[in-house]
Amino acid sequence: MAVAHALAIAGDRVAGGVGTHETALPSPDRVDLGGRCVLPGFSDAHVHFPTWALAQREVRLEGSASLEEALSVVGEAARSISTGRWLRGRGWRSGDWSPPVEPTRQALDEVTGDTPAALMARDYHSLWLNSAALTQSDGDLQVEGGVVELDERGEPTGVLREEAAWRFRDRYLLASDDEFVDAMRDGLKLAAARGVTAVHDKDGWLGAPRFWQRLADENALTLRVWQSLPHEHVDRLEEIGLQSGLGDDLLRIGYLKVFMDGTLGSQTARLMDGSGVKITGREELAEIVRAGARAGWPVAVHAIGDLANREALDAFEDTREEWASRDLRPRIEHAQLLTPEDIPRFAELGVVPSVQFSHAPSDRDIADRIWAGSTDRAYAYRSLLDSGARLANGSDAPIEELEPLAGIRAGVLRTLDERGPWHPEQTITVEQALASTILNPAWLARDERRRGKLIPGYLADLVVLDRDPVAIPPQELSEVQVVATMLGGRWVHNPPPWD
Repeated sequence: MAVAHALAIAGDRVAGGVGTHETALPSPDRVDLGGRCVLPGFSDAHVHFPTWALAQREVRLEGSASLEEALSVVGEAARSISTGRWLRGRGWRSGDWSPPVEPTRQALDEVTGDTPAALMARDYHSLWLNSAALTQSDGDLQVEGGVVELDERGEPTGVLREEAAWRFRDRYLLASDDEFVDAMRDGLKLAAARGVTAVHDKDGWLGAPRFWQRLADENALTLRVWQSLPHEHVDRLEEIGLQSGLGDDLLRIGYLKVFMDGTLGSQTARLMDGSGVKITGREELAEIVRAGARAGWPVAVHAIGDLANREALDAFEDTREEWASRDLRPRIEHAQLLTPEDIPRFAELGVVPSVQFSHAPSDRDIADRIWAGSTDRAYAYRSLLDSGARLANGSDAPIEELEPLAGIRAGVLRTLDERGPWHPEQTITVEQALASTILNPAWLARDERRRGKLIPGYLADLVVLDRDPVAIPPQELSEVQVVATMLGGRWVHNPPPWD
């Protein structure tokens, strides 16, 4: 990793580094870093930004160690909900509860009464409803690709999974545009405080482009956005001739999003043993990729289980001539469980594993239980890197926090608590974690010639840290703090001088 002792910035660009450049410019502004470290700004390659921003204002159940603890939190919140309003929350994961038990509407009824309550699971693939919420649907719960959990009497338990959960969410739970945009204003400030200068947003299904556009019109954007759209739009995009990259320096619409399967936490990941939920199969994905290639759009596909990843890779291989000849840059989101023979295929095909380092230590206990005997090939970041794959790292916020330094620690240490590393053979170096969080997301967004490096001509998107994360022992990474953040030559968090 190259190191310079000074950095010259002119307008929104880096003008030079160590040598004469830093004294040759007429600008009177000089900043003494006082031993601090400057890096290119962090990117989050997988974030549901509007959802994450709104989640900061909802009931949060992450960390609940039991059903009773979760219900206590919900019950406390229910007391402040006015009549006629919904109680919304997220973050529960029954696999973390002791004793193990699945949630039910009856348990939720006891603490919420007649207040309709809807609680998204931590993985965002299951929804826990009380009886008042269920009555909104008048029994219309089932949908293809969805699961409605039933009790021994054949009645809904209150838990919906996959497409059933998402359709209920879309019908009854979505906040207003004003609520989303207002939450995103606060979310942008928090992201800047954490050194984030770019995101790959996954909330295209939600209408995120119009939220971002409102913020751009207010001159309020403090990071760069590479935005997804649902793959269902591809025919219309081809018809009107809109290709990937539409937008400006701050906001661009870039890629199509597809789901292959469910998740580990909801036990809907599609595995080689035949278990899990199939949302999109190999042949259907291949047709989507071909349609995207014709329209000029790369595809990002969610795949958790080893069978889902196998079929996604097969589909990209089947269509490689179409997308590679157009220099499209496909990606598999998560790539959590892989067969040994599929690990090298990412590099061979040129498909990017868009992963989340923080998922490995967060999921370790539930993975050891549900994927017992297979976790040596789960979250296989070192193996993917050794095979030549180009990793891009994100948070999947609000499933984990939008906090790049925590993600970097998770990749390097494979733990975020007092326990030792989980599968230490899959740890990566600090340099590799930084490249996955800075360089490779810029490449995926076709921005590698203007972002991700602090060299002349590149955008002055940078983060100031209180120490150099490469120069310290990995065990001290938790002590690294963001001091300030700059976007395009403009301080967007904590401008100098600093104490």
